[in-house]
Amino acid sequence: MSFGFGSGPARRGRLAAPERTPDEALVIMLYQEYGRALLGYSCRLCRDQQQAEDIVQETLLRAWRQGERLSADRGSVRAWLFTVARNVWIDMVRARQVRPVEVDGKLAEVTGVEPLDDPAREMDDKLTVEKALASLSVEHRAVLVEVYLKDKSAQDAGAALGIPPGTVKSRTYYALRALRGTLGQEVSA
Repeated sequence: MSFGFGSGPARRGRLAAPERTPDEALVIMLYQEYGRALLGYSCRLCRDQQQAEDIVQETLLRAWRQGERLSADRGSVRAWLFTVARNVWIDMVRARQVRPVEVDGKLAEVTGVEPLDDPAREMDDKLTVEKALASLSVEHRAVLVEVYLKDKSAQDAGAALGIPPGTVKSRTYYALRALRGTLGQEVSA
């Protein structure tokens, strides 16, 4: 890996390379001495070359920021670098777990479900469902409201409506069947 620094006297017609600062020299030395081993270790951790390179880069960045910690009298530099690399990998895994799943525009093709980002479409869907619910009998609509909108069990919905749980289940079945028929006609029309 080349950091763009020259290593020798300037040739005629070229500018001399700037002198390296101690921090730059430290990073270059760490990369030359431990870079290949860090990359191999990181590849074994994440099984992805590009992500492993990111881990090595972040590890060397942290070494550069905390250069004072890297001294022989404080312990093994190699052990410190490998520990930092492992911590960087853990941080990457945790960050991915809390982030929402990234989805490209092909979600509808894969799942068959359109995302509801369009307010006009959401309103149209809401009106379609309301119209379908209005087509049901009062008893069927009341059961669906209790079971689905109020999230009650058949027992609780029956108690609220004053009917047995078996009747709640039966009315729910027939109400959903009627809704599917009504919504199926709406979609095909």
